[in-house]
Amino acid sequence: MDFGRIGTAMITPFKKDGTINYPELERIINHLIENGTDSIIACGTTSENPTMSTEEKIEVVRFTVEKVAGRIPVIAGTGDNETAYSIMMTHKAEENGANGIMLVTPYYNKPNQRGMYAHFKTIAKETKLPVMLYNVPGRTGANILAETTIAISKDVPNITCIKEASGNLDQMGDIIENVDSDFHVYSGDDGLTLPLLAIGGRGIISVASHVVGKDMQQMVRAFEEGRHQEAAKIHRALLPLVRALFAQPNPSPIKYAMTKLGFDTLDVRMPMMEMLPEEKAAFDEIWDTYQEKAKGFRALQVN
Repeated sequence: MDFGRIGTAMITPFKKDGTINYPELERIINHLIENGTDSIIACGTTSENPTMSTEEKIEVVRFTVEKVAGRIPVIAGTGDNETAYSIMMTHKAEENGANGIMLVTPYYNKPNQRGMYAHFKTIAKETKLPVMLYNVPGRTGANILAETTIAISKDVPNITCIKEASGNLDQMGDIIENVDSDFHVYSGDDGLTLPLLAIGGRGIISVASHVVGKDMQQMVRAFEEGRHQEAAKIHRALLPLVRALFAQPNPSPIKYAMTKLGFDTLDVRMPMMEMLPEEKAAFDEIWDTYQEKAKGFRALQVN
C-alpha cells in the first residue's frame, strides 16, 4: 500500500454542543482529496483523539472510509499506551475498511526500547494491514531510537513506515540509511518536509496540508523534478505559516485557519482552547503575507 508523499492528519469538526459534525467532516474529506492529500489519517493527534470516546473513534474511522470511497488510503490512528486496547481498536479499524493503522509510542507509562518493540510487534501481528509507527517524543515522553525502528522494520513485515516527529534529522537519516528501500520515513513536522526529502525521506504526515496542500505538492514535485530553487522558495515561504499553525496548541490554529476556507471548524474540546482575538489577529497577518508570496509560485502549478 502506497500512502503517497503527503498524508493529512485530519481534524475533527465539532458542533457547538460538542458532538461531532459529520456533514462538515464529509466536506473536509472531499476538500483534502481535491487539494493535494495523498492519504488521510483519521483519529491522530490533530483529530483531538484524547478527548474522543472509543465509540466516536470507531465511528470516525468508519465514516471516513465510507466517504473516501477508495479514492485515497485511510490510515486509522489506533495507537494507545495499553497494548490490548490498541489491538482492539486495530481490529475495529480493519473491520471498518481502513487501509492502514498508525501506532503512537506508548505515552505516560514510557516503556523502554524493549517494551516499545514488543508493543508494536504484538499489535502488528494482530492485523494484515500495513502499520505506520509514530514517534513523537515531545508528546509521549519517549523516543523510539533509530536502532529500534531499524530492527523492527526488518523483523515485522507489515510495519512499513514511520512518522518521525522527533525533529531529529540525524536520527531520521540513520533510519533511512539502514532500513530496506521499501520502508518509508515520513516527517511529522511540516517545516522539515523538504529537508527530509533531501536526505531520502518519503514525505510528510501534515497538518498544514489542510490549507496549503497544493502548494506542498508543488514543492514536492519541484524537488523530485530537480527544480530545487523552486522547491526551496516554497519551503521558505511556508515556514512562517507553519510556525503560526503551531504557535498555539494543535489543532486550535489549523481549525481557525480552516474557517478562512469556509469551514465550520472553530470549536475544540476542552482542555484545548479556541484562539484569543489577539492570537487570531497575529495569525491573520502571517496568513495574508503568505497568500501574497504564494501568488508567484501558484501561477506555475499544474493540476
